[in-house]
Amino acid sequence: MNGNNITVQYATEEHVKYAETICKLIYESALQRGTGIARRRPEYVADKMKGGKAVVALDGDRIVGFSYIECWSHGDYVATSGLIVDPEYRHLGLARAIKDKTFQLARERFPYAKIFSLTTSLAVMKLNTRLGYVPTTLTELTQDDEFWKGCEECINYDVLTRNNRERCLCNAMIFDPKWEQKKKSTKDKIASLLHLK
Repeated sequence: MNGNNITVQYATEEHVKYAETICKLIYESALQRGTGIARRRPEYVADKMKGGKAVVALDGDRIVGFSYIECWSHGDYVATSGLIVDPEYRHLGLARAIKDKTFQLARERFPYAKIFSLTTSLAVMKLNTRLGYVPTTLTELTQDDEFWKGCEECINYDVLTRNNRERCLCNAMIFDPKWEQKKKSTKDKIASLLHLK
């Protein structure tokens, strides 16, 4: 694979036909890596596509990557989840392209929300860091019970519940759009001060 014909785009209803394949890719990746990724059902993935909350990577009409967003706590938080790349298409920079597009989708749909990610993958942590996420504790994420219910199918769910949702094997990372506003305000103040001198 050279990756030249791959498109990364927002998913629509026309991509629902790939939901089952995506779920299979997510499950097989979790088995291969021995990590605790919660399983997703095809109906759930299809709903994300229909609702304009997913990103797909296609090589022609073959699904080769996927990710989605989910809003929590009345729009205060958005999770980016389900990042997967077909094993035959890895090491082409596709995960980065999908992660970038998913982050863009989250910022467009929910511009004031904190965006977070739970992962056991060092590669995903590096992608998140490049986008401006910082490590955080689980207590800084949404406390919406529906979100945490999504972890029930993970093999490490008992670790999460034993620790009262304060610790697990996943690493939490968060991006707050207020940081950008604060950074811009600080730069403007510095520029103003330098101009006055």
